[in-house]
Amino acid sequence: MTTSNRHYVLAAGGTGGHLLPAFALAAELDRRGHHVALITDERGAEIPGKADFMPAHVLPAGRFGKNPLQWVKGTKAVLEGRKMALRLFESFEPSAVVGFGGYPSLPAVLASTSAKIPTVLHEQNAVLGRVNRLLSGRVQAIATAYPDVQRLKPKHGDKVHLVGNPVRAEVLSLREEPFPSYGEDGLLRVLVTGGSQGARVLSEIVPDGLAMLPPAIRERLQVTQQCRPEDLDTVRERYRSHGIPAELATYFEDMATRLADAHLFIGRAGASTIAELTAVGRPGILIPLPIATDDHQAANTREMVKAGGARMIRQDRFEAKELAKQIRVLADDPKGLANAAHAAWNCGRPRAVEDLADLVESFGGADMMDVIRVGGNNARGTTQGAPAGQGASREISE
Repeated sequence: MTTSNRHYVLAAGGTGGHLLPAFALAAELDRRGHHVALITDERGAEIPGKADFMPAHVLPAGRFGKNPLQWVKGTKAVLEGRKMALRLFESFEPSAVVGFGGYPSLPAVLASTSAKIPTVLHEQNAVLGRVNRLLSGRVQAIATAYPDVQRLKPKHGDKVHLVGNPVRAEVLSLREEPFPSYGEDGLLRVLVTGGSQGARVLSEIVPDGLAMLPPAIRERLQVTQQCRPEDLDTVRERYRSHGIPAELATYFEDMATRLADAHLFIGRAGASTIAELTAVGRPGILIPLPIATDDHQAANTREMVKAGGARMIRQDRFEAKELAKQIRVLADDPKGLANAAHAAWNCGRPRAVEDLADLVESFGGADMMDVIRVGGNNARGTTQGAPAGQGASREISE
């Protein structure tokens, strides 16, 4: 679609889960010749990955906990943020505003809807977030990452567009690469992460779970694991005592390369993690964060698990014996592991950022397009490594 130069504002909470898809959309809109500004909080303004072309505007955004006294303070902050957003809109004149959820997006979207500026929400998880839930009745379009999103009212179904969750370009570039060769005599490379700082429960359970595997599997293991700084020495000693080679760090700058080499992923089920696993086609054993709001990480796993691309273990059942059992289900048979990778790949939506940009571009000049309706699937076929056009068709209604 050919468009003229326009201005867009992206509003996102201060975590990577909200900001990574916003950064991906910003890069795509910039590539198409548009100007983009970001509204976030102080944390979001400091997160690495924001492009230099996109100015960040920090607005006050209150949080609303269980204590009613916080509501008064939070409401005042939101109203002040709304005033600041309206002033920004007067000077920037956006064609549309895109909210990615999180409390910092609330004042911006309240301002855009009150100013009659077309507004799109993007929901990364399989449960509509609290802020997006509050705003869903006020906006023109809701872009989702999953075909089934809980807490999304049926009456809003006519404005729902399934686009997927944008992932980093370096990860998406791996989509057409074949699954790493895995045979009965080759290495089994396992990647373990638990978020930016690593999850302690993974450090406590995974080494012992891997040690319980049959010798035919255990002796071929090669582990890469992200840990908390205070856990590094303990985890390193556990792997050493089990005779399992493991590379440990608190952060891996080349995570895309690690994912490309991995045969199996073990970790949390955040929206960005699921999007990257399905973009590349890597099977996983997923342990949803039990304190995630509305249990959304468990919901995130359902599509991938149903397809056969992952196994899910609740944290209260996440023990070494259970982990070893689930690894054996996936890794005992090399063909079975490749099939699981293929199933994960089929869940990917590699055109997510392009489809989201098409939806956003449909505001402010062109007639509204019905870009991707719920029920659509990935845009590059359903056979891992196959050329576009092979496999299942992509459902697009004009």
